[in-house]
Amino acid sequence: MIEIMRIFAASIEINKPKITMKKLAFIMAAFLTMSLSGCAQKNQTQNQGKENPEMKKTLIVYFSATGTTKAAAQRLAKEHNADLYEITPEQPYTAADLDWRDKSSRSTIEMKDKSSRPAIKGRCENITQYDTVWIGFPVWWYTAPTIVNTFIEAHDLSGKTLNVFATSGGSTVDGSYNDLKKAYPQYKWGEKRLMN
Repeated sequence: MIEIMRIFAASIEINKPKITMKKLAFIMAAFLTMSLSGCAQKNQTQNQGKENPEMKKTLIVYFSATGTTKAAAQRLAKEHNADLYEITPEQPYTAADLDWRDKSSRSTIEMKDKSSRPAIKGRCENITQYDTVWIGFPVWWYTAPTIVNTFIEAHDLSGKTLNVFATSGGSTVDGSYNDLKKAYPQYKWGEKRLMN
């Protein structure tokens, strides 16, 4: 670059009478183009290998038995400009299934059996394209419903940041979050939020 400037300066000195404004403008434009090209290449080299934050994608996965957690998931998706995926039980829950006071209700039986894995419809086939996954649910018996475990165990969540959000009538999200972290220590757990 410096050599080009010397040649340019020498040509001006030698050919003073022959330099026209057109030639001068052409030489200056060529010099400016080469300079900018060099800067662009330098920036491109510096940025190679760095993550582009705009390329990160977020997915909001949720289980909602009554619609409360679905509304929270929609708010969270809007906040994070994220995609939504609903964990849908193969057999939908009825009001009787959700009666926590009934010791023989479906939800009570599932939650008493920590190995229970209620069947879900389908899989999130494109989960590999997400960097961050929020997992949301209503808190049942101070923890996540076992259908959430079904979802986690059906998907490879390696390399993703897993965040938890929950809805609850009286519990915090802490117990649910800690239970999931303990059950799946191989994953990277991030934030937790109670969204009532």
